[in-house]
Amino acid sequence: MGKKIAGWIISGLMIAFNLFDAAMKFIQPKPVADAFVRTGWPIDLSVTLGVILLASTLLYAIPKTSVLGAILLTGYLGGAVATNLRLHNPLFSNTLFPVYFGILVWVGLWLREPRLKSVFPFLS
Repeated sequence: MGKKIAGWIISGLMIAFNLFDAAMKFIQPKPVADAFVRTGWPIDLSVTLGVILLASTLLYAIPKTSVLGAILLTGYLGGAVATNLRLHNPLFSNTLFPVYFGILVWVGLWLREPRLKSVFPFLS
């Protein structure tokens, strides 16, 4: 039971962060607009990215679709790694941050979803 609670706590933090990030992509405050300029992404894609992140996060939050959500979030985070790498951002602080985040997404899911133990038996 303790693993499941820990999994929901980790997942809850990931969900909260993603919901906040998606909301900022809809609202587009100055720091978000500045980040889009810095990364070379057109600001008109902000809402599209927000919708993708929101949909993936909601799928992750629902137990029956959580694995699909984790897979979609992994793809989304891979795009963030590619963007940071292309910009020659610092490796361990910026470029790999989405990887750390993705690991937490999967750890949270692994702890709360017993079916994943058969997919990742080496973690048991």
